[in-house]
Amino acid sequence: MRIGELAERAGTTTRTLRYYESRGLLAARRTENGHRTYDEGDLRLLRQIRTLQDFGFELEETRPFVDCLRAGHPAGDSCPASIAVYRRKVAELDGLIDQLRAVRAEVGAQLLRAEAELPHGPEPRCELDAERYGDAATTATTATTEGRQA
Repeated sequence: MRIGELAERAGTTTRTLRYYESRGLLAARRTENGHRTYDEGDLRLLRQIRTLQDFGFELEETRPFVDCLRAGHPAGDSCPASIAVYRRKVAELDGLIDQLRAVRAEVGAQLLRAEAELPHGPEPRCELDAERYGDAATTATTATTEGRQA
């Protein structure tokens, strides 16, 4: 298949495919007149790359998965190098989750301090809210304060 068809089937652009080729992730074969040509295996590589990028992997982190598929393995994560990348990514995600939990705890504590200092309780009615955001903001605040949802 030609580059345009591969791009369409993979849900990407020809520019992206050329970039992947320049990075050594995609190897195009050439016809006699110099046109790039691809096969179903290339489509499979692209889908692997896209899936991993959707998971938050950097492009270079996809290389072991691509190499694994190129080596003839049934899946990009069938090789030890791919498993190692998964392990690093899980550790990275665990670190990010820990950071987010710490930030959430700080923001939650700040919220509690701010609410405690309000003169009218935790969710006062405010005319400024109605002016800025319409009556829905005041209605939602009033409903929440009174224990029901707007």
